[in-house]
Amino acid sequence: MQKIVVLTGAGISAESGLKTFRDSDGLWEGYNIEEVATPQAWARNPALVQEFYNMRRKNVLEAEPNAAHYALAKLQDKYDVTIVTQNIDDLHERAGSKDVLHLHGIITKSQSSVNPRLTYPINGWEIKMGELCELGSQLRAHVVWFGEDVPMIGKAANICSMADVFILVGSSLAVYPAAGLVHYVAPETPKYIIDPKIPDVGLDNSFTKIEEKASAGVVKLVDELMV
Repeated sequence: MQKIVVLTGAGISAESGLKTFRDSDGLWEGYNIEEVATPQAWARNPALVQEFYNMRRKNVLEAEPNAAHYALAKLQDKYDVTIVTQNIDDLHERAGSKDVLHLHGIITKSQSSVNPRLTYPINGWEIKMGELCELGSQLRAHVVWFGEDVPMIGKAANICSMADVFILVGSSLAVYPAAGLVHYVAPETPKYIIDPKIPDVGLDNSFTKIEEKASAGVVKLVDELMV
């Protein structure tokens, strides 16, 4: 069974109504990244950061997977598929994808604020201030912030190196180290990029470019691959 590796970014979830991480004004849901997505922000104002991610979690739970998520799940009928996602939502899983690696964590879990390896399920959409992990530290969203290590990057690089087919969906390739994963794919591996605006970075001529939104482009490519 051939191995397909799919690297997904914010563009695939945008069509489910989730705002992309960086809109054209440089803000995320009206906030500067430095206010809500760094360890320094948490140290400065943990209640604000907690509220921000509680609202993002509420948005995620209210969102539904779109045609692109479902199409990628359909690939499992014929291929060994691993999805490596930069997204913190659970839409791939809800669409039926079984092997999903979250580079930047998943917002539907909480983690200890002193040991990120201690993670917990969340009841509902809210983590309250005063909810503690087993070490006695405040629980926070299981999300990798700017300035924090990306613990899954080594595993993701290894997965990309094993791809028989590589598909990149909805990523601007602007956030490192995730953007560097394309360089681990073997030169001879067929590669596809699907995005309404193909980023002009780090891509060689071995990429087949599909300049469409994820919902249209992914469905089209999956139909071809399933023949």
